[in-house]
Amino acid sequence: MQELPWRWSVQGRIFLIGGLGFIFDAWDVALNGVMIPLLTAEWGLSRTEAAWIGTANLIGMGLGAFVWGTVADRIGRRTAFTATLAMFSVFTVAGALTDSLAWFVAFRFLAGVGLGGTVPVDYALVGEFTPRRLRGRVLTAMDGWWPVGAAACGAVSAWLVATWGDWRLPLLAMVLPALLVFVVRLGVPESPMFLLSRGREARAREVIDRLVAATGAPVRPYSVQSAPSRRRRLRQPHADAATVGGALRAACGQLRSVWLSRPRVTAIAWALFCTIMLTYYLALQWLPAFLVEAGYEQSTAFVMTSGMAAVGLGGVVLAALLVERTGRRWLLAVSATAAAVVLMALAAVIGVPTVALPLVLAFGFVVQVAVPVLYTYVTELYPTPLRASGFGWASAASRVAAGVGPLVFVGVLQPALGLAGSFAVTGALVVIAVAAMLRCAPETRGARLEG
Repeated sequence: MQELPWRWSVQGRIFLIGGLGFIFDAWDVALNGVMIPLLTAEWGLSRTEAAWIGTANLIGMGLGAFVWGTVADRIGRRTAFTATLAMFSVFTVAGALTDSLAWFVAFRFLAGVGLGGTVPVDYALVGEFTPRRLRGRVLTAMDGWWPVGAAACGAVSAWLVATWGDWRLPLLAMVLPALLVFVVRLGVPESPMFLLSRGREARAREVIDRLVAATGAPVRPYSVQSAPSRRRRLRQPHADAATVGGALRAACGQLRSVWLSRPRVTAIAWALFCTIMLTYYLALQWLPAFLVEAGYEQSTAFVMTSGMAAVGLGGVVLAALLVERTGRRWLLAVSATAAAVVLMALAAVIGVPTVALPLVLAFGFVVQVAVPVLYTYVTELYPTPLRASGFGWASAASRVAAGVGPLVFVGVLQPALGLAGSFAVTGALVVIAVAAMLRCAPETRGARLEG
């Protein structure tokens, strides 16, 4: 699997389909930034009430990340990965049909639970199909879909609201494409590495043989080997994992396995995810509101945030070009620290358009060097039976931190320290996490994925 030649019709197809899940994950997170100023004006919300719009959605994503990551490690990447967008679509439509803040927050939470599983499941699936020599670049390039989704959200939302003035339309605009992706995903095969981790050697051989034929690789003998002792520890009945209670019980067991198997790595992964993603989500969700407060027109604020996301595609390209040359750790350390510094500078001059716009774009570029490298690095730190759940739990922790963080940021830090001082605090947290990584975590460039 890890030595096959790359073919766009084989592994590339899985990369493209998996990447579409990123578009909707990014769109949904960016949509919180659109909803906060729109519903603040529509329903006369206070800042704390408005903060719950993003908080509920991100906490739901956090719950979804560890539940779906655990389910994916139990019942398969393909099965879990086809269910996430269906749940998201149902509750996004429900949110658009309510006029109550309480119900809207509840539906955004449930939509987040559905969508929160897309990233950890996608990364595990794509990583396990990708040849080892290209894995760093391909997994890094996966995040190129994120700025596409975030930029599309800002641009489409600005147009819909300016044209029709209805806050519901940005919610509804993403449901039909999400359902289309749900249908397309049904054609993705199950990961042979997952099948082996569950002891299904015959089925794994069938998938591998088809991949060998499809890629045109030379046919040669190979062996397959499971990890029986680990599999016995992690195995749960499929029916139990498919229920909500069973998934939660499995998730708690998987969390214990993640920490017992890789305690130091898991601590560092959580620290990196929580600090870097908190900084990014604060900007993505609250920058439109901060810009409006600084005197910008609402449509201008949406377009500037869309531009911040769009230039991130260049950051992803740079990350993909550098990640195999520099290694994961140093590229992540430099880019994450730089993003924190740029955001602090932006906060200090946010009311000056000629200076603020270049800094908005600079932040969008640099942070999108850091995020895909972070995703790639953490994915490679765990063995196959824990890969989706290890990533999923780190992602879950970051979503919860990014959900609760704004309540503290806008309710406590900003009134006391100002915008620049508040971002200085989040930047200091990033630096601490990066220093811990450089001191205690291994480099994974060129390493073979553990079975």
